[in-house]
Parts: sequence; C-alpha cells; structure tokens
Amino acid sequence: MYKFNITLAIACAGLLGMIMPKQASADEWNQKTQFTFSGPVEIPGQVLPAGTYVFKLLDSQSDRDIVQVFNKDETHVYGTFLAIPDYRLKLSGKTILTFEERAAGAPEAVRAWFYPGENYGHEFVYPKAKAMELAKANNQPVASMPNEVAQNTQQPQTNTLKQTPLKAQKPTGEEYEITEAFTAPPAQQAAAPAQTPTELPKTASNLPLIGLLGLLSLATAGFLRFAGLKWN
Repeated sequence: MYKFNITLAIACAGLLGMIMPKQASADEWNQKTQFTFSGPVEIPGQVLPAGTYVFKLLDSQSDRDIVQVFNKDETHVYGTFLAIPDYRLKLSGKTILTFEERAAGAPEAVRAWFYPGENYGHEFVYPKAKAMELAKANNQPVASMPNEVAQNTQQPQTNTLKQTPLKAQKPTGEEYEITEAFTAPPAQQAAAPAQTPTELPKTASNLPLIGLLGLLSLATAGFLRFAGLKWN
C-alpha cells in the first residue's frame, strides 16, 4: 500500500473550498481509495457528512460494477451500489473524482470515480427519482436504478444487485435503455489491407526493347548473308 495526493476533477464552480483532498491510499485489486471531504457529499441512496471514507470495489462474481463506501476504519458500510463503466481518453496518474452539478446549497453528488492509471472509471447509478433530478440539472443522461433497490444500499443482497434493471434518465424526463445513453468508446478501426494492383506499374519505356529487337534483326541478317556466301 502506498500514499499519494489525489486530485478532484470538479464539475461545478466553487467546489474546491468544500472538498479538500488529503492523502489517499489504494490497492490494485479492489482499487481501494481513501477520500476526505470537508463538507457533505451525496452518494446513491444517502448523503455522507464531512469526514474520511474508503471507496473500493466489491469482490463479487458478478460481471457488474459494484462499489462499496466504508468509514475510515472500514468497520461500517455506508453504501453498496451499482456503477457503470465511464471512459476517459486521457490517463491520469492520480485519483479523479467528478461531481454532478447541483442547486446552490445542496450537497454535491458524486458522478464518477477513476482509479490512477485507468481509462475506465465507475459512474455511480442513482435512484430513479434522484437520477431524473440530476439529469435535468446537468442536461445530460444519468444512469438509474429502481427507487426501492436504492433504499437499501447499506446491506443489499448481491443477487439483487446482479438482477437490478438499469435505465437512463433524460434531461427531458424520459426514460430509455441504458445502452442507448452510455456506449463504449468506438473501437479503433483495423487498418485496411493493402489492395493488390490489377496492373503492374510501368517502370520503363518500350525504347530499350525496340532497340534490342533491332540488334537481333541485324545479327540474323548478317548470319544469313555469311551463310549464303559460304555455300556459294
């Protein structure tokens, strides 16, 4: 385990005074990271008061992205909830934490968490009602889960999280499939194979060939003349 300073990618003005990153420790396998907030911060299902918290991935057999938030000593689980992959083109050597824009005076809602050196981070999935509110405030889609699932984020059943249907809330208030709103970055197109030319390129003119044929003709004529004189 090592120590490093974290940098917060702030999505709204004035947030630097509220959240002060101290030191963060991290483990590779579960991306364990420690954050210290100087003001209240919202995560799916609840608002965390100012303090130090540990974020890490749940060691689960599920193919879903499940995040857990603990107190500093990891003796209490504040939340266990779903996330979806979030992509950043530029890698960072430090932890990145982004926030949703909120109304003045409201606690900032964590949008996504990126582990150092990773292109893919974890975008938090919010209860449907909260996701609709955040989508309108930020004018962009927000991943959502049923409100009843989000009400029990402290000790949810892993099977429940595996089977929870995920949607996306539009800023217009519409709901649609999450795959329509959040897509993986386009794969790099494979290099097109070189096309075989239908004709070989002309590397020289026909003049040398014509000259060669002329020499052969002269040689043949000379030979025939010599042969005719000999037989006479």
